[in-house]
Amino acid sequence: MPDDPCPGSGHLMLISPERVFYAGLLGRPRRRSIGGFAIYTALQGELRVAIEGRSTLQGVLAIVPPYIAHSVDSDHPTISSLVIEPETVDPQVFDQLTRRCTAQADQLAARIRGGYAELRRAQRRNGFTTGEFDTLFFGEALAARGIDGRIARAIALLNDVSGKALTATRCAAAAKLSPSRFLHLFKEQTGVSFRAFRAWKRARHLLHFVNAEINLAHLAQDIGYPDSTHFSHSIRRFYGLKPRAIFSGSRDLAIYRGEPRSASLVDLRPGRA
Repeated sequence: MPDDPCPGSGHLMLISPERVFYAGLLGRPRRRSIGGFAIYTALQGELRVAIEGRSTLQGVLAIVPPYIAHSVDSDHPTISSLVIEPETVDPQVFDQLTRRCTAQADQLAARIRGGYAELRRAQRRNGFTTGEFDTLFFGEALAARGIDGRIARAIALLNDVSGKALTATRCAAAAKLSPSRFLHLFKEQTGVSFRAFRAWKRARHLLHFVNAEINLAHLAQDIGYPDSTHFSHSIRRFYGLKPRAIFSGSRDLAIYRGEPRSASLVDLRPGRA
């Protein structure tokens, strides 16, 4: 058996404010509406992605735009998914990746599987930049989206996992804009309303804790939900699974977080600095 320094199942997740890579159990999700640009890759066999209002995609790889309702089924219980936050990349990147998926699905799937294999062989994974993440899975850094500095600051606050209450009025005041002007500019810059964006980011914060032994009611409050009912409804809407089911399937999941400065992911092989 080949040497595999990654302990246990090999289920892992890389997460930063701009990117997520997950390789682990799919579970039995119902319809979901991920707030990021999602790329699903079958680690074995094929997968099927039924997108609302469109024909079902079947093969080794499927791409789903942000906030589009869809469901996922796979030949194998383990699957990989990449999530790219849409406000972080040039809109043309999505078109390019979609065309690449159509014309070079096998090659792109092989690249993503290779990135996952590299991570399993690596001894260190904490600390990675967005460019390093992109290079590992796509072969190059994806072009960044230009965002008005006032909106970029609001996005940074929304990416904070502390669970602090954040309203459009507060963001507008910080940006020295009227609430109506701020909301208009926010949607213009990000392509989505402030309310929808905030709901997704709040649900996304859950991912940082899915392998922890934690009281879910307390977690709901910690990441900004007013109560457990809102928490459960939101998580099911975005992920197609109840919070308890997500935690149950993530007990052996290794989580590695991005940091501004790090050694390159592709150089984190055993014996390297």
